[in-house]
Amino acid sequence: MTKDTQLRQLLEAAAQRGIDYRESSPARSVAASADAIANVAEFLEPMPENGVADLSVLEQLDAIGTPATVTMTGPRYFGFVIGGSLPVTVASNWLATAWDQNVGMHEITPATATLERVAMNWMIELFGLPEDTSAAFVTGATIANFASLAAARNKVYRDAGWNVEADGLIGAPPITILVGNEVHPTVIKGIGLLGFGREKVRRLEVDGQGRIDPAKLPAIAGPTIVCTQAGNLNTGAFDPVGDICDAVKPNGAWVHVDGAFGLWAAASPDRAHLCKGLQAADSWATDAHKWLNVPYDSGLAFVRDGAALKSAMSITADYLMTESEFRNPSDYTPELSRRARGVDVWAALKYLGKSGVAEMIDRCCSNARRFAAGLEQAGFPVLNDVVLNQVLVSFGEDARTRRIIHAIQADGTCWCGVTVWQGQTAMRISVCNWSTTKHDVDQSLDAIIRIAKSEVVDERQ
Repeated sequence: MTKDTQLRQLLEAAAQRGIDYRESSPARSVAASADAIANVAEFLEPMPENGVADLSVLEQLDAIGTPATVTMTGPRYFGFVIGGSLPVTVASNWLATAWDQNVGMHEITPATATLERVAMNWMIELFGLPEDTSAAFVTGATIANFASLAAARNKVYRDAGWNVEADGLIGAPPITILVGNEVHPTVIKGIGLLGFGREKVRRLEVDGQGRIDPAKLPAIAGPTIVCTQAGNLNTGAFDPVGDICDAVKPNGAWVHVDGAFGLWAAASPDRAHLCKGLQAADSWATDAHKWLNVPYDSGLAFVRDGAALKSAMSITADYLMTESEFRNPSDYTPELSRRARGVDVWAALKYLGKSGVAEMIDRCCSNARRFAAGLEQAGFPVLNDVVLNQVLVSFGEDARTRRIIHAIQADGTCWCGVTVWQGQTAMRISVCNWSTTKHDVDQSLDAIIRIAKSEVVDERQ
């Protein structure tokens, strides 16, 4: 058998196994069985002295790995804000993987660098961001927040007469970082990575939905960064970013928006009001592997001042072909070498168009409201205003709520997560998958209500 024949046979086998997995996703148990989880111990073997046949590698991976996966691609996974990857993006991902391009510099990867530039511009238009905004394709919102805040650090220090890139933080003027009490931990992680100290942030009180009150902002003086959010991870609520910008930007503050999933509301005419004033901020972080439903990993950082982002991220060396009339992707990301994430984003946007993105967002939000209505009708209180795709429900006292959630997860009909919202344990339902239908919601509701009422009855006996 020739090497070409071996290649074709192997890749066709992998493709068929991937197709089988995706076709079975709607009917699969969302949770992996205990036996399947136990079987992954077979992977815990010494590294072989001699290699094995490539098809054997694939067969073992599928036989042991596939049954132990949680069906995040399926329509009834609601545990985290996870998209199910549109088929066109799985296909584009496979092709881009076959290309295996290191998308650092346009000179060496013109096709993928161009696709990223196009996808970036399409998303800037979709979100209504300033036309001269720059972007970085990164792993996810964690690094998108980090990259955005690195640009913020450079700019506010530069405005204060300090070159942090050259001189570091020792001896730098003090900087104030304001965050809401419901700030996402990835923002805090980014602040820590940038050397500011996770415990040095100033936390602001929030309302019952997790929103910062602009009227309670402190006076701004000196280098300041204000971190806001579009889409609280529990409630889906939006900080009033426009009002916050009005309050702090006249004094030179940088306003950052953590919009990991909520920024996508700007793409829906029916949800865009939630993003009022958001375009006045200085930077925005989001994920494509959430609501755009592209494969992991795919995050984006958008920065109004492209020079600030570039100064924080770019490097050069004699061997690098960084001089170019075109945009070099590595000038805007923490990584020099990385995969061509923008290909999947381009494919999704090309396939869906503006109307398709809006329809997908609206459908998920409608399904979230359907969940809320069904749970309330069954007598279980919903704890948040369902303005987007997040639903919080309580089943009574904390221990009972946790038992019910674990039982729902074990049942396998759907998968929902546990959270704590302002001191109360709750189940969080995140509707983010392109393939979720009303039938999937109703099927999940039936299982949730059945299990919850059974638990309540058992306790009373």
